[in-house]
Amino acid sequence: MDKTTRKRIDIKSLTLPQLEEEMVSRGEKAFRARQMYEWMHKKLARSFEEMTNLSKALREDCGTWYTYTALQAVKVQESKLDGTRKFLFQLSDSNLVESVWMKYRHGNSVCISSQVGCRMGCSFCASSLGGLERNLTPAEMLDQVYAITLLTGERVSNVVVMGTGEPLDNYDNLLTFIRMLTDENGLHISQRNVTVSTCGLVPQMKKLAREDLQITLALSLHATTDEKRRELMPIANRYTIEELMDACGYYFEQTGRRITLEYSLVAGVNDSERDAERLCRLARPLRCHINLIPANPVKERDFVQPEGSRIKAFQNVLEKNRINGSIRREMGRDIDGACGQLRRRHM
Repeated sequence: MDKTTRKRIDIKSLTLPQLEEEMVSRGEKAFRARQMYEWMHKKLARSFEEMTNLSKALREDCGTWYTYTALQAVKVQESKLDGTRKFLFQLSDSNLVESVWMKYRHGNSVCISSQVGCRMGCSFCASSLGGLERNLTPAEMLDQVYAITLLTGERVSNVVVMGTGEPLDNYDNLLTFIRMLTDENGLHISQRNVTVSTCGLVPQMKKLAREDLQITLALSLHATTDEKRRELMPIANRYTIEELMDACGYYFEQTGRRITLEYSLVAGVNDSERDAERLCRLARPLRCHINLIPANPVKERDFVQPEGSRIKAFQNVLEKNRINGSIRREMGRDIDGACGQLRRRHM
């Protein structure tokens, strides 16, 4: 097949073995793949032209045969409160995705998106207001980290797949992304410093448990009864809380990695003392960590976060029951901090 008829391959989404196979099939030496992989995933080159130890002819040829993902930042917001930066990136098809850079004492964290939009429809989240456009490729997920590293000039030590989209709804691309992000031939971020958040796709949670990874799995729970969870999250019509807790237990058994339960506190909806007591009963068998998240205000939604005293009272119930829980520090509150807000405002 000649260059004019063959579909161009997304080269930055290829693992090193796949890239070696590709180069050999093109008549190149296998070591060219290692050179290119290093340029893409260690040196964070933005184009083939930067790969100066490759011949000009090969660089030009690659530009014909392959697509090269290099996200463009169309908007950057920086919080005056804590230095958090929110990035709006444009993809090659003009779609937009958000990423957030957060500076902590223990290192820099980046929260990335896994899809353009989302089809999960959670009622307190801005990400799903426009529905799902498409999945992101491994390269588009990786390059959110790469672009932010270059734009901030600082190393990223923690990556959270908790932005727009449901990561486990883009399972195969997510898995490739994780393996490439943590590969010693790339940025080599520790798997233990990678967190994947899910609204609760039970079969995929169990499948992920068998992938021989050491990442943290975070479950967006947000309610302690099936009835209330169905009001907040359409996915609850498919999987019960009992099934979710079983999947969490299975993940811990298979990986030895402690689950995180995410619980977004919404005033008058799920913030009562009774809710806290039920949450303790769910969490106790799992020996998990509970991340209490004061709900971000979303213009299109009626939900608001509880008063500070109510949030603290909720946490006190957890402490009384010896459940490990913390209140998430609110980052970027003055810069469209919630998932999906910046993209929606820009559009």
